Amino acid sequence: MIFPSHLATWIVAATATAGVILRPWRTSEALWTTIGALILVTASLVPWQDAIQSVARGTDVYLFLAGMMLLAELAREEGVFDWLAGQAARHAVGSAERLFALVFAIATVVTIFLSNDATAVVLTPAVHTVAKSLKAKPLPYLLICAFVANAASFALPVSNPANLVVFGAHMPSLVSWISRFGLASVLSVLATYAVLRWHQCRALRDTLSEHVALSPLTTNGKLASLGLLLTSIVLLGASMLGARLGMPTFLCALVCMGMIFVRRREMPWQVLRGVAWNVFPLLAGMFVLVMGLDQTGAIADLSQLLRDMVEASASWAAPVSGMVTALACNLFNNLPAALIAGTVVNAGGLSTHIVDAILVGIDLGPNLSMTGSLATLLWLVSLRREGIRIGNLQFLSVGCVIMFPALLLALMGIFVTHPS
Repeated sequence: MIFPSHLATWIVAATATAGVILRPWRTSEALWTTIGALILVTASLVPWQDAIQSVARGTDVYLFLAGMMLLAELAREEGVFDWLAGQAARHAVGSAERLFALVFAIATVVTIFLSNDATAVVLTPAVHTVAKSLKAKPLPYLLICAFVANAASFALPVSNPANLVVFGAHMPSLVSWISRFGLASVLSVLATYAVLRWHQCRALRDTLSEHVALSPLTTNGKLASLGLLLTSIVLLGASMLGARLGMPTFLCALVCMGMIFVRRREMPWQVLRGVAWNVFPLLAGMFVLVMGLDQTGAIADLSQLLRDMVEASASWAAPVSGMVTALACNLFNNLPAALIAGTVVNAGGLSTHIVDAILVGIDLGPNLSMTGSLATLLWLVSLRREGIRIGNLQFLSVGCVIMFPALLLALMGIFVTHPS
């Protein structure tokens, strides 16, 4: 039986999610989830105590995002990413194909150790600047930043905030994570590289300018780079111990900022202004919306459906779960998908290979469309700041070619890792 209150909750959640994806009147994505959450609470569809509890559930994710975005913006401010892109240009020696490979390698490393949002937000403008300086067609290199941000985002727990959302307090240790997702990540990255390079082969035939104006890395830039390196080491250590990652990330960011701004004798207002703070109300609102869906029983029904799939065909349950999740991310973004998956996973009862396939679908599936993930939405914002527009169909035509081979190979990697 469908209760009117349940139907009202579904309508509010669907409308808020549509607002995030479509952004009518160019409104902020956070506006829609915040309004949706407030409607659920004021209409007593979600008790305010439960709403507060659901918002607090995301504390570790908020701290992780805040720390990573502060570090990334600080590094951008000090020219670290411009320097990295410049090094790629210098070593390309006039070859578009070599520049493509070098930018892909840099984007992969940034995604793995600094999260996919850092690749989308701060590496993208640097890559665009370098492509312009070399008189290269910028699109192949900008597409790298979009597709690698998702394809390499399950290599480590820190590679994608969605990983923290899905696993929450049940995050696997670093050794366990690598054993479960290592092969799938390698296959995903290699497939993305091969297909994207093939797809952009015509644009990569051009000879580039070899005259690159390189700015040396300043002392503050070196300090920011050192801060990023030390943060990566701290997070790897925390992952090995199975500890939560939010607070260590945030504290590392504060220490790094403190060192640089004490040396500069300035206040960090410029860095603070560069951070996309609207991500936090966006996430908080999503947590409340998912809580509402959970109280309607929809998520419990989804959990039971997955268990029924396993009973019907254990061998097909994982790839089907991963594929369905990947497609669903493109219908209503991977943030709500990750929150729903996290609720399902934390409820227990699912085998490890099902959980892993779902995570691969959440992280990699968004490469199909521009609305699939927060990282891709942030990438679009970065492009708009550079005066570049890419249409939905244009991106979809590339995403169809790139996402499916990488997803199939990654799910095959999960199957090999969990043959049972």
